[in-house]
Amino acid sequence: MIEDSDFGVRTSDFGLDRRVEMYQWQRDGRGGYQQVWKPALVSSSNFSEGHANPSSFPLEGRIWWATEVSVDGKPLDASVIKTLGQWQDFRPSFTRLPANLAATFQPEGDGLGSALNPLDPRIGDLRIHWRTLHLPPLADKIELRGGKWQLVTPASSIAIQTAPVPVAPSTDDAQPAPRGPMLRMRTVILGGLFLLALLLVQRARRRPRKT
Repeated sequence: MIEDSDFGVRTSDFGLDRRVEMYQWQRDGRGGYQQVWKPALVSSSNFSEGHANPSSFPLEGRIWWATEVSVDGKPLDASVIKTLGQWQDFRPSFTRLPANLAATFQPEGDGLGSALNPLDPRIGDLRIHWRTLHLPPLADKIELRGGKWQLVTPASSIAIQTAPVPVAPSTDDAQPAPRGPMLRMRTVILGGLFLLALLLVQRARRRPRKT
């Protein structure tokens, strides 16, 4: 169980994220100012009169991580949670909200807000939301190393080598040359025909011509 003890917010998931925004002035890029929700302090030291922001954040955001998580009785390394975890919005019940904070904050959407009128916040008002961390199926993503479940490393994954698929020759392709005994037989036949033709030519040359 993880808990944001300031607000009594609890979860049995793998992480809890408290996100705090404050309503502040910022330049609008056209020489003027606008009021916006920002998760970090906007310095107004160079702003014109009437556009001052608070000098500090009265409440900071924070993340809590689950500890002593195990799979099949073996501990799960924190890097698995932080790398594979997926954040999702979370709406607490606020049944454990301390009395002093209940006097300052009221439910607003899925979180809490300090504005008396959420539709008309004032500079310095806060709004707070929480997210919880969920883990996807871990099959093929973790391996047991040194007695602890850790992220699968590229070196430990097996690359499947596929053999090249032979391509059948087209009917328009030339026939392959014969091999082995067939090649030797064709060579002998061609050689014999060549010698026979040569002898016939020589005999024809030797015959006397009739006058």
